[in-house]
Amino acid sequence: MTLAIDPKLIAVFKPDSNVVVLTGAGISAESGIPTFRDAQTGFWADYKPEELASPQGFAKNPKMVYDWYRSRRDRVLESRPNPGHHALVELAHLFPNFTLITQNVDGLHSAAGSKGMIEMHGNIHRMKCNDEGHPSEWIDDIPSVPTCKICSSLLRPDIVWFGEMLARSDLNAIEIA
Repeated sequence: MTLAIDPKLIAVFKPDSNVVVLTGAGISAESGIPTFRDAQTGFWADYKPEELASPQGFAKNPKMVYDWYRSRRDRVLESRPNPGHHALVELAHLFPNFTLITQNVDGLHSAAGSKGMIEMHGNIHRMKCNDEGHPSEWIDDIPSVPTCKICSSLLRPDIVWFGEMLARSDLNAIEIA
């Protein structure tokens, strides 16, 4: 997909400028991804995201949290990157010192072709073990909460939950950008 970025925007930057772009839920809303707080529909309308997206919620009912994230992930898998995602890929090609930082967990920037972005809140297509943080791909075809192949603890979405700190490596990369 070739997009025409307004030359006036490009002219604002010198070719060797550090260009940093921060995206949030708004960029993916055009792709049909509800914003986090608007994502409660159907069965999930009776639940608060703050309770499902927390270590306490996972400790209380890991199956419910896993099912909620599986339903969110299914919605993401039906979506495609929009012109905003593609425009950022084009912008990155124009500036060698380009950094994309996203709060989104949907992976649509990657699907559009963005490379090396900082996914500060994680990615819904990955999992990690709840005890040691061992990484894992998303496991979707089992009825129960999957477990870590290394330590046997429950796997959870690789997403920063309410009450958790952002990864130190991401914070360092953001500061450098």
